[in-house]
Amino acid sequence: MAVRALVGATALAGALLVSVAAPSATAIETPWPLTSDLINPKPLDPAIALLLALPVPYTPYTGTICPGGEDACIDGVISEMEERLQPLAESCSHHAIFSLAYLRVTENVRDANRSGYFDDREWLNTLDTIFADMYFRTMDDYAAGRPVPPPWKAALDDSKNRTLNGLGNFMMNMNAHINNDFPRALAQVGLVTEDGISHKPDHNAYNQRLDSLYRPVFIEEAARFDPAFDQFHVGPVEGTAAGVIMRLWREGVWRNAELVAKAKTPAQQKAVSDWISNYALTQARLIESLPIFRATPASNAKRDAWCAVHHG
Repeated sequence: MAVRALVGATALAGALLVSVAAPSATAIETPWPLTSDLINPKPLDPAIALLLALPVPYTPYTGTICPGGEDACIDGVISEMEERLQPLAESCSHHAIFSLAYLRVTENVRDANRSGYFDDREWLNTLDTIFADMYFRTMDDYAAGRPVPPPWKAALDDSKNRTLNGLGNFMMNMNAHINNDFPRALAQVGLVTEDGISHKPDHNAYNQRLDSLYRPVFIEEAARFDPAFDQFHVGPVEGTAAGVIMRLWREGVWRNAELVAKAKTPAQQKAVSDWISNYALTQARLIESLPIFRATPASNAKRDAWCAVHHG
């Protein structure tokens, strides 16, 4: 079993190129962000489009979460996200950073889907609802002291223990949700239609929608929760390192979802699941190691004081 995500360096002073070994010692490289106008991720899109989906069997979705793919599913997700965000924001919990970002992404998915941006509206609705449900269950399990996936435990422990700044909390949670959860959600809802048509073009299409979100989300996070959230900003965030990183992560997500879809025996399924968890956990430890993401007592005090006044 092997997964390869081939990434160019970000050409940015201070950006890091990180390699970890897959089970077959295949290299996976992931750069980490210092925002800049020097990088435009959109030229990556034609290359990503050439990375064709591998053949996987059609697996009909048999779950109970939004089986019909109705628009109301995402409406329900957004309502629940808003309800969950409110107490986190009011208490200035460090968990609020990702809660807000995820809400804004989901609103964007809803708007894109209803505008006809994606080819398969029902598939996208079901996928988004399954994906969000994984997050809700993880947050509930963590709050109740039940086990959660290791990448999530690392992210949520860092938020609870106040070891990282707002940007660090954002990166840790994004890593856990994207690299650990997303391949599993994709494989669960299915990677191809009954006619064998791949959903990868819809998966790829969202990359450019994400580009439009980084700037407003970073501004809102800084305005409400952590004034230092956007401290590395040099020019617009959209179209820079954030877009590059998310494209590379999301391409790796699709390849890992293919592995999940192809795993047939319990041993194969466990090997794939362990690989995904270990990869995401490795990314988490790398994020934690970077000084730009670390909090100090002084920065936490400033962050909390700011949030107490501006969280609404």
